[in-house]
Amino acid sequence: MADGKFKQEFLETHNKYREKHNAPPLTFSNELNSSAQRWADELLSLGRLQHSKTSDGENVFTMYGSAGITLTGKEAVDSWYGEVKDYKWSSPGFAGNTGHFTQVVWKDSTQLGVGVATDGKKVYVVGQYRPAGNMNTREHFEKNVLPPA
Repeated sequence: MADGKFKQEFLETHNKYREKHNAPPLTFSNELNSSAQRWADELLSLGRLQHSKTSDGENVFTMYGSAGITLTGKEAVDSWYGEVKDYKWSSPGFAGNTGHFTQVVWKDSTQLGVGVATDGKKVYVVGQYRPAGNMNTREHFEKNVLPPA
């Protein structure tokens, strides 16, 4: 389960990137936090990374390491945002290699939830967003994924 420090870093890092792309800040939703935590726990039990069947937006992340692995909220969001380097600003739209980034900065998303599950050797992080981003039309992407200021 995400502790207070992880959650705060997770939210602050999202909002730092969103500000850079002229998107309003996200706020935590208790409902999304609970849903994201349930899915993170499920991923740990499954032992593999996959998306849930939520109608909300969702980013998933995993890291493996030796016993005592630690991960910050900032590191998880940074990994998703790092996809910005591959986003085709001249041809807005969804791509598998940039979908985490576009969800992080999706302008119309207003609420965020986070869940973390670990067994000490692997960790799963789930971010859920409402309303969902990545609506697959050029117009939606032009309106919601703005170039960095």
